[in-house]
Amino acid sequence: MSFDIALSGIQAINQQLNSTSNNIANAGTYGFKSSRANFSAMYAGSRPTGTEIGSVTQSMSLNGGVLNTGRALDAAIDGRGYFVSRDAQNTMTYSRVGIFSASTDGTLVDSNGRVAQGYATIPNSTTLGPMGDIKIPTGQIPAQPSATLTYTANMSADWTVKPAAPVFSKDDATTYNSAKVSVVYDSLGAKHTLAQYFVKTTAGVDVHYSFDDGAASTAVPMTFNSAGQMTGIGGATALTNTINLPTTNGSTSPIALTIDYTGTTQFAGEATTSTNRADGYASGTYTGVELADDGSVVAKYTNGQSKTVGVLALATFPDEGSLTAVNDTSWVASNTSGAALYDRPGVGMAGKLATSSLEQSNVDITSELVGLMTSQRNYQANSKVISTESAMLQSLMQAL
Repeated sequence: MSFDIALSGIQAINQQLNSTSNNIANAGTYGFKSSRANFSAMYAGSRPTGTEIGSVTQSMSLNGGVLNTGRALDAAIDGRGYFVSRDAQNTMTYSRVGIFSASTDGTLVDSNGRVAQGYATIPNSTTLGPMGDIKIPTGQIPAQPSATLTYTANMSADWTVKPAAPVFSKDDATTYNSAKVSVVYDSLGAKHTLAQYFVKTTAGVDVHYSFDDGAASTAVPMTFNSAGQMTGIGGATALTNTINLPTTNGSTSPIALTIDYTGTTQFAGEATTSTNRADGYASGTYTGVELADDGSVVAKYTNGQSKTVGVLALATFPDEGSLTAVNDTSWVASNTSGAALYDRPGVGMAGKLATSSLEQSNVDITSELVGLMTSQRNYQANSKVISTESAMLQSLMQAL
């Protein structure tokens, strides 16, 4: 009987060594979760018959360290949750390894080539669409015509009032006090220039507009109060002025551009321009994709624009320790783990993302080596039991 008990101990220790060696081998594997073999006593009725490995526990709730990689499509989860991917058999798999890339067919995939799952974005809405494959538009984005020009400046009160003669001419710098140029876009994405010429008058400041170096418009008066704040333009109390800019290249014509002068002043001192920015942009070609801290998948384009094309989904479970491992860094749901609960990063129980980073293995090498030495002593002790019983049996046989 003692021989069988000792043999069961050796067999159990061998299984424990498998877990320990697997932990040590994966100490450098991203997103790896260590496991622990749990011994269980065996009985036949009330009689002890040895030991066995009753269960293997995964340390799912213990996060590994975070390693900064500098790669835009790497992400580590700070807290609970798992990245969600769909494999070729349409099975949902869950992993802590956030290594993503754009596939040739225009989808976001993980390091194993499985399709990353997330929420679709809805244009001009903060509401997210249903969860599914994250599609990346790799072509061009259309041009966006300019509709608003935000212009904020200080029209210096120290400017010299320009006399009625000579009459304003954009080609004669002595007839105006300042000139500023802005870039605007038409519906085809072509660039155009809008020049503003500011002329100090006894009543305030007049502005003349010139589109693509064409003829200047008639004067549009800008008024200011005694505190130097702008109070209106073009005879109205509004601080915006809408002008129509004709084009001849086949684009939508004219460009209806609203110039917003909110914040413009007339203080003494230097004339300054703090804002000169028009919306709109030219057409752009896809250059790459990156992850944002909130899980957004952002496509980049050559025109400097970016577009959120989806948001990564994270899954949490009622009992994550009961997930079934399909390899050392991926799991699938089981009956005891409960159904996955999906959400975007940082919402509900899902942790936040640390982009350009990866989660390291949670293996504690020191503890594993100590456990390895303990297993070695246990193995030697059980071997000693077997050798001792063998010697006793040999002595007994010699005595007969």
